[in-house]
Amino acid sequence: MHDDLKEQVRQKYGQAVQRAVASASGLPLADAADADGCTPSCCGAGGTDPITRDLYDDATAATLPQNAVAASLGCGNPTALAELAEGEVVLDLGSGGGIDVLLSARRVGPTGKAHGLDMTDAMLAVARNNAAEAGATNVEFLKGEIEQIPLPDDHVDVIISNCVINLSGDKRQVLREAFRVLKPGGRFAVSDVVVRGEIPDEVRRSLELWVGCVAGALDEQEFLDLLTESGFEQPSIEPTRIYDPEEARTVLESAGIDPTDVVERVEGRILAAFVRARKPSA
Repeated sequence: MHDDLKEQVRQKYGQAVQRAVASASGLPLADAADADGCTPSCCGAGGTDPITRDLYDDATAATLPQNAVAASLGCGNPTALAELAEGEVVLDLGSGGGIDVLLSARRVGPTGKAHGLDMTDAMLAVARNNAAEAGATNVEFLKGEIEQIPLPDDHVDVIISNCVINLSGDKRQVLREAFRVLKPGGRFAVSDVVVRGEIPDEVRRSLELWVGCVAGALDEQEFLDLLTESGFEQPSIEPTRIYDPEEARTVLESAGIDPTDVVERVEGRILAAFVRARKPSA
């Protein structure tokens, strides 16, 4: 199951970034969909998905390469909430088009560094082009999986991520790896989709919804428990957006699920959140 899910994620997000970049370049939506097999609302692309839209204010977006903004498929803005300091080393798990890496690189300055990790070649190509266009010299994009981070122990000060951990089929391993590569006293500060209470089985079974962030989301308490089990201290979850029934309806319909009998059962239970924790100091 894990390998099948991973390949679905790789394919969907590879298609999504191709479509987003094509759209940002002025290609009509229909032509962009024909080019990669992705319809306007699939994969969180196209600005219509309630989970991925309106994450960065206009002033922030205006300072970044257009393709970095277009390829952003997250559910929050972790760089706006993480307290990054000059000289720190940051790692973005599932860095996509590189928007959060570029924003982090500005905050840590020339004496710091921002790493981006992604398993999708199309995403990495876009991210590296965006870094070059932005003139960012303190960034590095790595190919790899968030369950096996290609960095040494005790290497980074802060781990961020934007709606990616929920896509993993082995979240326990992701958190163990995050703990391993953080320096003592390092911070875990990610945006993710979490759920509050029971989610209908038909939603949980949908691979399309998993790839679209919802079906693979952890329950709030389960996320906190996994962080503690992995060795973190001071875990907390701060909701940043709770999706209303119409937004839930949009997500369900985009995955081909009839929302009639489901939408009321997920009302108030799907939320974007900022998840924090700390690795104990030495």
